Amino acid sequence: MRKINKIYDYFFYKMYKWVEYTSELGGGRFWNDWKASLSMDMLLYFIIMSIFIYYKLFFGHYIYMITYNKNVYILVIPIFLFNYFVFNHNDRWKYIIQKFDHLPKKKNIIGGWKVFIIVLLIISNLIFSFYLLSQQAKQNQTGPYAPEVVKKERKEDSLQKTQQIEKLKKIYGEDKNDK
Repeated sequence: MRKINKIYDYFFYKMYKWVEYTSELGGGRFWNDWKASLSMDMLLYFIIMSIFIYYKLFFGHYIYMITYNKNVYILVIPIFLFNYFVFNHNDRWKYIIQKFDHLPKKKNIIGGWKVFIIVLLIISNLIFSFYLLSQQAKQNQTGPYAPEVVKKERKEDSLQKTQQIEKLKKIYGEDKNDK
């Protein structure tokens, strides 16, 4: 369990350092600890969201997590509170930063690359799960690929093209030649 805590703390440390670096580029170092904590929250949400999508793909059942659903708060609030008590409560983040600032530079660089690869994998996994969900919707002709939706979009597209042609005719004066 201590190893997991250490990895989680190091992950926060690297997030903090990335946020601190970008804040220096932007001109201000304001609430970097909260920004790093929020980054950790978002990565956890991405993992959970991809798990829900894979659940839908493999078992065929949705877990409804939409903004007006109470289930969203059941997910968001515990993660936020967990990270608050792990990092922000009693300014624990300061001790984490001090602890990992003393690591050798080479070890810190290697750890930074590992964290970067993990973040990249989490984001790639979420994008891939959306891709698979889209492919399933296309195959089952549901969602944006439902026949009635496609028909409606084609009708709107043809109407827009007709309107554009009429505007171009007016611009070039061809509408007067038709009469």
